[in-house]
Amino acid sequence: MAASFDLELLRKLDREHHLHPFTDHRAMHRAGTHLVRAANGCTVVDENGRELLDGMAGLWCVNVGYGREEIVQAVADQLRTVAFYPSFLESTTEPSIRLAARLAELAPARLNHALFSNSGSEANETALKLIRAYWKLRGRSEKNKILTRSFAYHGVTLATTSMTGLPSCTDPFDLPLPGFVQVPGPHALGSGKSPAEYGTWCLQQTELAIEREGASTIAAIFVEPVQGAGGVIVPPEGYLAGLRELCRRHEILFVADEVITGFGRLGAWFASEPWQLDPDLMTLAKGITSGYVPLGATLVSDEIADVLAAGGYLAHGFTYSGHPAACAAAIANLGVIEHERLIERVHGDVGPRFQAALRRFASHPAVAEVRGVQLIGALELKRPPSGPFAGAAPNSLGPAVYGLARAEGIIVRGLRGLVAIAPPLVITHTELDHLFASLGRALDQFWG
Repeated sequence: MAASFDLELLRKLDREHHLHPFTDHRAMHRAGTHLVRAANGCTVVDENGRELLDGMAGLWCVNVGYGREEIVQAVADQLRTVAFYPSFLESTTEPSIRLAARLAELAPARLNHALFSNSGSEANETALKLIRAYWKLRGRSEKNKILTRSFAYHGVTLATTSMTGLPSCTDPFDLPLPGFVQVPGPHALGSGKSPAEYGTWCLQQTELAIEREGASTIAAIFVEPVQGAGGVIVPPEGYLAGLRELCRRHEILFVADEVITGFGRLGAWFASEPWQLDPDLMTLAKGITSGYVPLGATLVSDEIADVLAAGGYLAHGFTYSGHPAACAAAIANLGVIEHERLIERVHGDVGPRFQAALRRFASHPAVAEVRGVQLIGALELKRPPSGPFAGAAPNSLGPAVYGLARAEGIIVRGLRGLVAIAPPLVITHTELDHLFASLGRALDQFWG
């Protein structure tokens, strides 16, 4: 470790000058900000030199693990060649062209066009604007409402927060904006229905909402195949197929938000493949570069792209759309996923092993429900009847287990009343065993 590292100075500067995203700053600074000083593979090193197994792949994104020289070298080479040039001015750079073409090869058949951004929020914001432009160019500007679901998370801009079905994200900002219509997400826990029955009820409620609003006014629906930040909500059998058919029948565009599920986490390049979603648009970020450089992408069907191109000047984009270094990182990252057969590894090896270990917690007294698919999962928690957490607020249970798990040497994510787990795709069997053994000890302590 560098001798110049001064933890107390850094914490002081952080406290005085740095606003963190999604953070209770007073609570964080009482305990002291965690600093990550190094990272390699599936492990990060904290401010005290302690190794922690990262069971959240950063923030659902470091799919190929930390310290991949292939990506570092690709970015360095690109920075030396062309550090930056915009895709404005009828110009672009080679990496952005090659990445757009590569994504078209990997994506569902109709998605052959990419507009790049810097994050998942921007990818979804881009999709919203392209959808409005598409219907306007078709002479149907009245189709401007957006359907989203409870427990959804689609970003942090004004519009994408308005699509997010989590009150903790919307209420502090007096959102949603008008024109966003929420329908039930398929989270059956506490409903008294089986997952399949609840999925059928959700479809019925969605159709009722379409009838109430008028299909002629609804532009699109945004759908995470697995709802990540909402609690790793896995759709019941038949639900996504029914939702897709409902949208086709009512001429509502279907947007697959694959910011979390894309690039191998579900044992396929995209979750749209196994569920046969055939989306009209798809939004990407996180695993596209494994988090090494910020990048988002909005993939658009041939039909929508043709209408937009015929409409003339497209007045949307970002200074860094198609940034050459970010696109070079993505190309190298996709190469690692492909050459190391990480998707096949998730599908046939570590994904099933992860799920088997996760589901053993179904019998733990602290666990109300186990959810997950392939290399993503969650444990819904119960409040202990006694001990230090007996009086804890329901939304504090996940953060409590997060703290206990970190003390055991692993990082999971505490979300309201649950913990989420989504490690890098390169996690080994030994690391998986360590992850779940440590989580088990944390749950035992939590239950008291």
